[in-house]
Amino acid sequence: MTTNQAPKIVPLRSDVHRNLKVSELGSFEHVKNSHMVPVTAHEFSRLGAEYPIVFVKNSDTGQFQSVALLSLKVGENLFVEDGQWQGVFVPGCIRNHPFVLAPNGQEQEQLMVALIENSPLVTEEEGNALFTESGEETDYLKTKKQTLVSFLESDQMTKAFVKVLVDMELLTAQSVSVNAGEEKINLNGLYIVDEKKLNELSEEQFEDFRKRGFLPPIYAQLGSLHQLSKLAKMQASA
Repeated sequence: MTTNQAPKIVPLRSDVHRNLKVSELGSFEHVKNSHMVPVTAHEFSRLGAEYPIVFVKNSDTGQFQSVALLSLKVGENLFVEDGQWQGVFVPGCIRNHPFVLAPNGQEQEQLMVALIENSPLVTEEEGNALFTESGEETDYLKTKKQTLVSFLESDQMTKAFVKVLVDMELLTAQSVSVNAGEEKINLNGLYIVDEKKLNELSEEQFEDFRKRGFLPPIYAQLGSLHQLSKLAKMQASA
């Protein structure tokens, strides 16, 4: 799949895709132009050791989303080199490729398992079979579907987590200015947890956050901002 080719997302069907196979994720060409990717709160602690985690606002919907920054420049990913991932922990949304959960036609509330049919990982020659000769799902496909469902659950919990942060006005706009070698890069449109407002929460509110498991991802997000200097060094040598 070339970088300017749109993903062809189609419903996964045994009668259509019975002969298809999917290779293990050996190449990350499909995200080499992605400077940020959506991440779930459950990943924050592991991701924060490598990538800055911030929140961005969708200009169309007005909704906030948590993302990992993979570059300081739009259109490039510093963690993909010659198709290989240079980091240790790969964000879940990338690992799921070429499988996705997509709205089910007229039933927009229902999700179906879909396949990015034009991914280079999808062929009839080599890889893991999706269906048996009789059209039954293979164990490989069953495992992938379970992973997708788990990721969806994490994603939904993350949306609820982010909504609480927004409703309690705990997100603040953050302009980031970094020096990448001799180049100065300014980043706008980023939001982070407002540590001052966080510390001003009442004891009841703070205890509620603790019980709901919100504190670990909040502190992981704040701690991950130290990775901006790492990104700047990578950018300078890119």
